[in-house]
Amino acid sequence: MTIENKMKMIPSALVVNAAKRLRVGLCLAVAVIVPHWETTAAQAPVNLGMAGNFVVLAKSGISTGPASAITGDIGVSPIDSTAITGFSLILTASSPFSTSAQITGKVYAPDYAAPTPANLTTAIGDMQTAYTDAAGRSLPDFTELGAGQIGGLTLVPGLYKWGTDVLISSDVTLNGGPNDVWIFQSAGKITQANGTRIHLTGGALAANVFWQAFGDVSLGTTSHFEGIIMTLTSISLGTGASINGRLLAQTAVTLAAATVTAPAAPAATTLVSATTVTGSYLDTSGQSLDSGSKTITAPLSGSPRFYRIRSMTALTITSITISGGNVVIIYN
Repeated sequence: MTIENKMKMIPSALVVNAAKRLRVGLCLAVAVIVPHWETTAAQAPVNLGMAGNFVVLAKSGISTGPASAITGDIGVSPIDSTAITGFSLILTASSPFSTSAQITGKVYAPDYAAPTPANLTTAIGDMQTAYTDAAGRSLPDFTELGAGQIGGLTLVPGLYKWGTDVLISSDVTLNGGPNDVWIFQSAGKITQANGTRIHLTGGALAANVFWQAFGDVSLGTTSHFEGIIMTLTSISLGTGASINGRLLAQTAVTLAAATVTAPAAPAATTLVSATTVTGSYLDTSGQSLDSGSKTITAPLSGSPRFYRIRSMTALTITSITISGGNVVIIYN
């Protein structure tokens, strides 16, 4: 879980607390620091807990045919390993996991050795909690966008809500920075057409994109998807479909020569910046982190910059100063 953290009043700069999002613009001109700020609401990422250890996690089974290619761990529970089919699993006696030539990772089931059964129980519980969190987010930024048809659209970060199915009939672009979050809530199904793609631009990360569906999620043949899929029912990937993300299903996952890759994790405590408040936020060049003194130092730009701080844990910014041509941020 990535958290964009709060800031407090600092004597030498102006700080705005905007729903856990930090945006401070600093402009240096004739030895005068001019504050520039904006405020917008932002969604926190959905905490997957131990479910985030799996690229595919299901309650009633995972199947493939023909063979698929998976990078990351997969697991089922409470159903046992007999519900993982098409992978030609290899299990050593008394092992807590099995392997497969189709999987760069491990396979877990509750009939394997300890501590796997207990770990899977926790992971399934965390998957359900994450689904409830995503489904329960309120005050959407967009409601019933396109009457559920989002093909061809470029979508900014935020919370999207539909009381209908969601259809992806042509390519969709998610444009935002690496600390931006998208949450899509569907009261129905999510269906992606054959051969279509979801694109991430501006540094957006699949780990910060969450698709919550009450109904089935279906990715068409040779389509490409980005993000974490959480459904109360099933997920299916057509022949040649691929996803950079996770498949978290409260029933079954069905694959057909599909490619499933775990998304890259967001960075730990990092300062990111952009030239505009709605711009693409990238890691600030030349920054240094002293975890002992809890200080981030970065060169001060000669042009206006908007800054955000990204962290894997909650923290509070206690000071921002300008020193020797650097922005110095202290947190605890």
